[in-house]
Amino acid sequence: MISKVAVLKTNPQTVLEDYSRLLKSIDYDKFLPKDRQTALKINISWHYFYPACSSTPWQLEGVLKTLLEDGYEKNSIYACHNRTVVVSAKKGERTNKHINVVNKYGIRNIHLYEGEEWVRFKPKTKLLVLDKIFPEGIYIPKRFIGHNIIHLPTMKTHVFTTMTGAMKNSFGGLLHEKRHYTHSVINETLVDLLIIQKEIHSGIFAVMDGTFAGDGPGPRCMIPHVKNYILASNDQVAIDAIAAKMMGFEPMSLKFIRLAHELGLGCGDLKKIEIVGEDIKDVNFHFQANQNTFASRGQKMIYWGRLKPLEHLLLRTVITPWSYLASIIYHDWFWYNFIGRKRVRNILKTDWGKLFLSY
Repeated sequence: MISKVAVLKTNPQTVLEDYSRLLKSIDYDKFLPKDRQTALKINISWHYFYPACSSTPWQLEGVLKTLLEDGYEKNSIYACHNRTVVVSAKKGERTNKHINVVNKYGIRNIHLYEGEEWVRFKPKTKLLVLDKIFPEGIYIPKRFIGHNIIHLPTMKTHVFTTMTGAMKNSFGGLLHEKRHYTHSVINETLVDLLIIQKEIHSGIFAVMDGTFAGDGPGPRCMIPHVKNYILASNDQVAIDAIAAKMMGFEPMSLKFIRLAHELGLGCGDLKKIEIVGEDIKDVNFHFQANQNTFASRGQKMIYWGRLKPLEHLLLRTVITPWSYLASIIYHDWFWYNFIGRKRVRNILKTDWGKLFLSY
């Protein structure tokens, strides 16, 4: 069966209706059984509002509103968040206005590290790396088993994987706080997570927001651009491939897309993906993913460079909290205040920025 990715242009005045059109153009409900619970996996890459960094409130509302209009029961839908050692989901859901949407529609709001049971899971399919990284066992949230999931990524670059999208969005939800153990084999990890998702979920779908798109050393220190695109697909590999193409990258040159394609987990070959909606043949944002910040240079030295022999000592022992503090000092105290805040002010003057403020 050919993979389909829906792509639409949108604007702040019609975005909620456009999300409904986007989903229905690809018959989304065929992939998400109504008799199962549905998780809306929100992406919070920073606990500050920074354009293109985290799921937008209209992305969450557009999907949620469509689900309810199409007969999905309110008590069967829940928003869910992961936690990291350097990003606060509790703060992020407020600054990014997600909690405002959740409260407006009265759905459950689940933080996966608060009162949630995590269970050991042994996949039936052979994994690439996760079983070796976590020989004590792979633990996942019990509530995800047998549930639908809708990923809500944004269109942005990433210092480790060139771009990040639907496949990367499972990284937080399915792995515990030691997921940084996997950064040196991040591409293989994303493939393993897709394998696990296909075994545990009753339906998998992704809805990507490209109203803002981030270029440069993502997922935080990017240059945000207004691009006005939204995308959707049941094929996590295909939607990431199309997003990569739109940003200016050759999808099959990205290791996680190529590996997933070769294992038959989805389609990364542009010639075999059907685009529903916009003609994106000539779309190329000319984004650059080979840029680094001071922080990402240090991370790459540890994961793949001359500091590799010290990876275990630096990131898997009692001294590891130094890295959390270093990240907070650089990103939250320095970069956001001296570089990011000005960019945010400029974006808030746009029509999308005004819509954001209206939430």
